[in-house]
Amino acid sequence: MIDVRARARYAPVIGAVLGVVLGSCGGEDQGSAELVVLNGRLVTLAVPAEAEALAAAGGRIVFVGSSEDARAWIGPDTEVLDLEGRLGVPGFIEGHGHFWGVGEAKLQLALEGAQTWDEIVGQVAEAVAQAEPGTWILGRGWHQSKWSEVPVPEVQGLPTHHSLSAVSPENPVLLGHASGHMAFANARAMELAGIDAGTADPEGGEIVRDADGHPTGALRETAENLVAGLRSETLEPSYARQVVRLAGEECLAKGITSFQDAGSSFGLIDLYRQMADDGALPLRLWVMVRESNEAMAESLGNYRMIDRGNGFLTVRGIKRSIDGALGSHGAWLLDPYDDMPQSAGLNTTSLDVMEETARLAREHDFQFCVHAIGDRANRETLDLFERTLAGDRTRRWRVEHAQHLHPDDVPRFAELGVIASMQAVHCTSDGPWVPDRLGEQRSAEGAYVWRDLIESGAVVTNGTDAPVEDVDPIASFHASISRRMANGEIFYEDQRMTREEALRSYTIDAAYAAFEEDVKGSLEVGKFADLTVLSRDIMTVPENEIPGARVVYTILGGQLAYRRPPSSIPGG
Repeated sequence: MIDVRARARYAPVIGAVLGVVLGSCGGEDQGSAELVVLNGRLVTLAVPAEAEALAAAGGRIVFVGSSEDARAWIGPDTEVLDLEGRLGVPGFIEGHGHFWGVGEAKLQLALEGAQTWDEIVGQVAEAVAQAEPGTWILGRGWHQSKWSEVPVPEVQGLPTHHSLSAVSPENPVLLGHASGHMAFANARAMELAGIDAGTADPEGGEIVRDADGHPTGALRETAENLVAGLRSETLEPSYARQVVRLAGEECLAKGITSFQDAGSSFGLIDLYRQMADDGALPLRLWVMVRESNEAMAESLGNYRMIDRGNGFLTVRGIKRSIDGALGSHGAWLLDPYDDMPQSAGLNTTSLDVMEETARLAREHDFQFCVHAIGDRANRETLDLFERTLAGDRTRRWRVEHAQHLHPDDVPRFAELGVIASMQAVHCTSDGPWVPDRLGEQRSAEGAYVWRDLIESGAVVTNGTDAPVEDVDPIASFHASISRRMANGEIFYEDQRMTREEALRSYTIDAAYAAFEEDVKGSLEVGKFADLTVLSRDIMTVPENEIPGARVVYTILGGQLAYRRPPSSIPGG
């Protein structure tokens, strides 16, 4: 429903759309558009399936069709963009990521390229040399399963803090795992957090300890909050806007026009709301609230918003994590890990808390979005949804990740109307070590089984979980259709998507998962004029050429939001 102010704002669009109809019947001229795109191969995911051109006015699409007919929309002030035969698709929708994290990662040490623990210690030492004593040194992206050698000494394949603490005696250090579900702290950070041999493990977390019971510095799942909690989100205006700007620049350069943010506090949402009202959000955000049940019971009703700031901010989801990540041995499994048989993972949020969150979601008409990676976590989540929804399939509640499923639970997504919000690039990134954790049978039957889910009738969406992975949709699209890992091997090829399925998972299906399919996700008259133009046709080029595709233009609301410098456009 559009309010009175929105009706006034959309009046030029409504008039222009009516002009299309009147023009075809011999009525008055429809006027001119603000943007006309010509000579492309537009995959619309609508009818017709392909077009050459589109026109935009008032932020919306007012024409889709031939280049010849599109020229009628060109006026003296119209920006005309010749695609020179390039592929144009609906603006990519990041289906699950952490928007604040994407921006803040630009201001921290990037550890994902490190091959050894010693390299990471060296990066920290360089940062300490340039920092004032007492200031925090932050980094993220390390993954022990991707190192070329096991650190010495080690506990559970993880280093101990001693070499790190030696280079940073006066600076607290916190280094986030690539998964976001574990962190490594130095002695100073643990001292500030009061972590010592006598500190109990928090519920849903683990302080990794050596044989003598001393903390090693590794903090699994909720235990990382003991240190991370010392640093609340810094919302000082200049810093906050810098983070949002950096996140926006990164996303727009990757062709992303909408971002489904997997969990923000009320404080962050206040910032996004202010920026939306000021016209300062760099792209469209759809946000899940991540707060305690007590805080939500008090304030949730004040935070539900749809298409605020002319379609730039929607808040209508709630995020909870029922387990951790496979890489940190925190995913909650039905049976123990193959490579850590003493553990079946962690239930990071109690089932009682989850039940109350589900009640709040239903009461306030929010989608409930549950992080569930292990097969037990997914089963418990589906059981909870089934109890709470009681046959109501219209709510579009979501399982975020749905990475490792028991085969018996695959058909339940479609039966319950639950969205499988997956990230294909996790499959190819994690694939080399997944069988180590799960064994061959569990990996083959239930790891990243998006083909089985699609064929069962479930809606499967895509994304990157950025900054866990690069926010690049091209990499995730390629992973969806190839399942080819960096080592050249294919991770259970029977689960591949088709190219159209992969594109839908990043566009119209992602829009559906957020109740936004009426305004985005396809190139149709009346929808937001969001378009991504690529240097290569990822729908037709040989599979191995897809990773070389680059974003040439990102169009957001009929405005050119990103243009790749001509000198950096690879040959198509």
